[in-house]
Amino acid sequence: MAIIESRLKTVGITLPASPRPIGNYVPAVQIHDFLYLSGVGPAPSSDGVEYLGAVGINLTLDEAYQAARLVGINLIARLKDELGDLDRVRRIVKLLSMVNSSPDFCEQPAVANGCSDLLVEVFGDRGRHARSAVGVAALPGNIPVEIEMIVQVDK
Repeated sequence: MAIIESRLKTVGITLPASPRPIGNYVPAVQIHDFLYLSGVGPAPSSDGVEYLGAVGINLTLDEAYQAARLVGINLIARLKDELGDLDRVRRIVKLLSMVNSSPDFCEQPAVANGCSDLLVEVFGDRGRHARSAVGVAALPGNIPVEIEMIVQVDK
């Protein structure tokens, strides 16, 4: 079994179907050895938990962290769909985390850690990345977090 697939099993993660675009764009674009993944949100978890709303209004920091972790699982599912083999991931290069939050909420980096922590847990040092985490007034479908990712891959 592949190394990353084995780690996913070890940490109890079953990948969902890769999220489909909700507009006129493609899920990913590869240029040379870089794969640019379009932003995804936290589709409902396998146990039916769904996160909606703004952090600091409808959701707590902990709930938003869990939503960002679900986004990370969806990003890995998209990677698997695009690459076929997750062991082709050489490095998670960069994340852009957008957090639907109240105007006075200032802990967007703590929310984004839900995804970042998962990527390091699954990919080890290859999962360490640069990142931006910004607060926004709203996101599509009233989701609390959307994250896009840049990945260096083996061809």
